[in-house]
Amino acid sequence: MKIIGLTGGIASGKSTVSKILENLGAVIIDADIIARKIVEKGKPALKDIVAYFGEEVLLENGELNRKKLGSIVFKEPLALKKLNEITHSRIKEEILKEINWYKQYQPNHVIIVDAALLIETNLKDIVEEVWLVVVSEEQQKHRLMERDQLTAKEAEDRITAQMAIGEKLSYAHKLISNQGSYEELEKQVKKIWEMMEKT
Repeated sequence: MKIIGLTGGIASGKSTVSKILENLGAVIIDADIIARKIVEKGKPALKDIVAYFGEEVLLENGELNRKKLGSIVFKEPLALKKLNEITHSRIKEEILKEINWYKQYQPNHVIIVDAALLIETNLKDIVEEVWLVVVSEEQQKHRLMERDQLTAKEAEDRITAQMAIGEKLSYAHKLISNQGSYEELEKQVKKIWEMMEKT
């Protein structure tokens, strides 16, 4: 069993790379999906979030208003730090549970831990290699504005809230450039996958 950490800045195309790898036979453990699960209605993480941020971060049905919470934490570093304190250890715990399940019951898979904050949250310590998806900041900003219907300022706030790509480079074993077409991206990913299978 091989465990690969896949990361990249927000709107870098990491999810697209993840889907290509899944089609090649990898098992994907998606930190975003886990992050949503741990803040579901009734979960301890959501109670902690409400205790700190107040009920204004809830929708009428009692679920987390992710857009509202995002508008708070991406403007205020201390608020983001607090949110990370509430969620990161719980996300890591769930990821480790999933890895251990595969180790026990399906040990022949390549596992991809897909996490935007792989390096910042020390998830890098549980993977054997880090694969980094890189894209220009201009493309990143444009994609983020388009995808999440954000203003230029909101997109910039989200990008600057993350570790700069330049800092992430020193942790990366493989770089995947997402500057071009989908076909070019797929070709790159397949090549890296084939090289990994040979080792």
